Amino acid sequence: MGADIDLATVVLRAIGATEIEHYLTTFSELLDGVATGRWNMNVPLFITPERAQQVAFSVPVWAMADGFLVRTDNDKALDSYASVAERRDARLGIIAGQVQHESARAAGVSEDQIVVYQQQAEAIEAVRAGTVDAYASTALGNRILAERIGGSVLRAVEHRPVTGSALEIPFGAFSFSKNSDDLRHAVNRELRSYLGSAAHREQMARFGFTHKEIDPVLSVG
Repeated sequence: MGADIDLATVVLRAIGATEIEHYLTTFSELLDGVATGRWNMNVPLFITPERAQQVAFSVPVWAMADGFLVRTDNDKALDSYASVAERRDARLGIIAGQVQHESARAAGVSEDQIVVYQQQAEAIEAVRAGTVDAYASTALGNRILAERIGGSVLRAVEHRPVTGSALEIPFGAFSFSKNSDDLRHAVNRELRSYLGSAAHREQMARFGFTHKEIDPVLSVG
């Protein structure tokens, strides 16, 4: 996501980095790559206890609720993981290794309802073709995808809270090797100063971020 690269660049420049190299890699390699020192810092990922066993996270930089990407003619009224679990004929596309898989399972979606893809493009095409009813990702990412593809084909659906409970919004953060305390602390100091500022909000707004993604992290840094 361009927003994550831009944020990393601003922060690293502010702490004195004069040369920043970017490594194109697969999602499944991110944690191992930074943990073993192949590179120094990852773009933000959702924070989970399992991931925190392998890497050290910065302070949170965004909060993103999940959502679905569905065909505009899909009539199954899927607007939460619970709604998928209730429709045994519903099929949900998920990218391998991403947190949406566990979120879906925790809400009662069975494994035989879940179709795992390696690449986002595969999941989007599966929704187009009707192979799956919905693709689970972040609500923000799906809004951007729907706008790019065109609302006559696919639409983004934001998750509604399950009755009687609040909608939990997970946080994302940069991640580092557990041996990179100096870099992580320097990044954290700059993030605490920059996050929520007018410059930060303007920067992130270019990528569709609103107060919904920014404000929740300001009280936990």
